[in-house]
Amino acid sequence: MMKKEFLIAGFGGQGVLSMGLFLAYGGIAEGKKVTYVPSYGAEMRGGTANCLVILSDRDISSPLISDPGIVIAMNQPSLAKFEPVVRPGGVLLINSSLAHRPAERQDITSYSIPAQEIANQVGLPRGANMVMLGALLEISKVLDFAASEDYLVKTFRGKYLNMMPLNLAAMEAGAQFIRNF
Repeated sequence: MMKKEFLIAGFGGQGVLSMGLFLAYGGIAEGKKVTYVPSYGAEMRGGTANCLVILSDRDISSPLISDPGIVIAMNQPSLAKFEPVVRPGGVLLINSSLAHRPAERQDITSYSIPAQEIANQVGLPRGANMVMLGALLEISKVLDFAASEDYLVKTFRGKYLNMMPLNLAAMEAGAQFIRNF
């Protein structure tokens, strides 16, 4: 049985909800059962945002997750808040560009990824989320990486199509970072 539970958290405007939508659309396209629960503060940009995503090959009894298997922390407040809830044996991806400490827990696998610096290197200054998404796909193997462009088109609903090559390059750079970790 395949069931993957994700929690993605950061500031509004970092693309946190878009990453969750990408996973949801990709899961649907690949015939998986999917739940997507976004949550954000009063202000979208600058406020806190997070989303819960479950992808499974069986029916999902509840869209809520108390101990996700994989957490992405896009900033320091998200790392502080959500590191404690990662399931023992789970995975924590830390955007070390904005979260300036490694994971403290020893019962999880963690990756500190300089997502902003990597995004800048590929020419996509607002692409830290795409770097983290590529890293997530490489670690979890939950979706077909080769179909990423199709899922991005669905996620952005046709907007930013001119940015697609850079988005894909940022995702590939994130995946490559994990391969070299």
